[in-house]
Amino acid sequence: MTGWLEEQVRALLYSPECATLAFVWSFFFGTCIASFLNVCIWRVPRGESVSKPASHCPRCGARIKWYQNIPLFSWILLRGRCASCKCRISLRYPFVELLGGVLFAGAWMKFAFPAALGMAPSPLAAVPVLWLVSAGLIYGSFVDIDHFWLPDAVTLGGVAAGGAASLLVPELQGETVWWRAGIWSFAGAFGVSSILWLFGRICTRVFRREALGFGDVKLVAAAGAFFGPLGAFFSLAAGALAGSLAAAAMLLLGKTRLGEFKEIPFGPYIAAGILAWAFYGPVAVDAYCRWILQGAAF
Repeated sequence: MTGWLEEQVRALLYSPECATLAFVWSFFFGTCIASFLNVCIWRVPRGESVSKPASHCPRCGARIKWYQNIPLFSWILLRGRCASCKCRISLRYPFVELLGGVLFAGAWMKFAFPAALGMAPSPLAAVPVLWLVSAGLIYGSFVDIDHFWLPDAVTLGGVAAGGAASLLVPELQGETVWWRAGIWSFAGAFGVSSILWLFGRICTRVFRREALGFGDVKLVAAAGAFFGPLGAFFSLAAGALAGSLAAAAMLLLGKTRLGEFKEIPFGPYIAAGILAWAFYGPVAVDAYCRWILQGAAF
C-alpha cells in the first residue's frame, strides 16, 4: 500500500504546478515550525511557558500582533525592529526561520526529486522523520550555543524517537525489514556513543578538565538511533571536522590564541554532521568508497 501511495504521489509531483506548490508549502511549514522553535529556544531554558504570555517584545513588553509574527516576512517589513519601541530584533530569528524552511523543503525534495539534488532517494514516510530530526537539531543547537547544554528532549527523546522511527521506516537504516532496522538502531545508539563516552573519560583524566559533555554523547546516540552505527560515526566525524575548521578560522581571524580557547559548544557541529548524513551521507560514503577503489586499481 505504501509503495502504491508513493508511486501516486511521485506521479502527481512530476507536474510543474504541483511540484512548485509542494516545495513552497514545505518551506513555509518549516518556517512556521522554526518560528515556534525560536520561542522554545528563548523560553524553555528560562523555565517559562511556551504558550503564556503571548508573543511579545522582551524589551517593552508590547504584544506582537499576528500580522507582525509572520515568519521571515514580518521581520523584513518591520526592518528588523519592534513596531512599538523600535528596538532591534536579532537577526537570529529570521535566520532560524529560514533554516527551518530550507531543511523542511529539502526533506520533501529528498523524497520527490532526489536525483536533481544528488541525494539518496528516501520513502514518503521518511519526510516527517526528517522534519522531526531537523526541528530537534535546530532547537538543541541554539540552546547549546546560548547555555552550553543540550536538552534531554532532543538527546534522550531522539534516542526513543529514532528507535521507533527505524521500526516504522526501516529504510532509515538501509533495511527493508523492521526487526533488522531495530537491531541497527540499537547498535547505533549504544555502540558509537559508548566508545565516545569512553574516549571523553580518558581525555578528562589526561587533561584534568571536562573534555566532552555527556549531552554530546547522548546526541550521538540519538543520531545512531535514527541512522545506525555508520550514520552516528559519520555525524561525529563530520562534526569534529566542522569544529576543527571553525577553531582554525578563529585562530586565523585573531579571535583567539592557541592554548587560550574558551569552552565552545560541540552540539551544533554534531548536529551539522547529522544533517549532512541525513541528506547526503550515503551518497558521500559511496562516492568515497568508489574513489578509494579506483585509486587502489592504479
